[in-house]
Amino acid sequence: MKESVPTEGRTLPPVYFLVALIAMVALHYIVPGAQLIDSPFRYMGVLLVVNAIVLILWAAILFQRAGTAIKPIQQSSTLIASGPYRITRNPMYLGMIGVLLRIAVVLGSVVPFLVVLGFAGVLECRFIREEEASLERTFGRMYLDYKAKARRWM
Repeated sequence: MKESVPTEGRTLPPVYFLVALIAMVALHYIVPGAQLIDSPFRYMGVLLVVNAIVLILWAAILFQRAGTAIKPIQQSSTLIASGPYRITRNPMYLGMIGVLLRIAVVLGSVVPFLVVLGFAGVLECRFIREEEASLERTFGRMYLDYKAKARRWM
């Protein structure tokens, strides 16, 4: 039986992602700051968004195939260490950050990059630390061995 943290009032990472995306675009037009990346280089970001989305979907499919909880507020029943999880412990979060970074490249101004940093900080403080503690309690030595092999980010 899967334990879970009460979900009432708990905002999940995709909501933070959407808020960050909206904030990036809005702030770019309201207070863009210095333009870091000029055309045509900015448009490379559009092409690179696809690989970040593929990373998110690949990781989600592995969760689905393993039949384990994908929501960070639910306890995992399986430790996934294959696919992108061989390299990073957080490929879905890394993919979200990748999408935001690539959108920041498309926008080209400094402010969107600051939003990406804030989003990464929120993931670290509100989700990753708690998830890692839960995985360590659930899987013990197996998780610690995995943690020694796969980096948190890259």
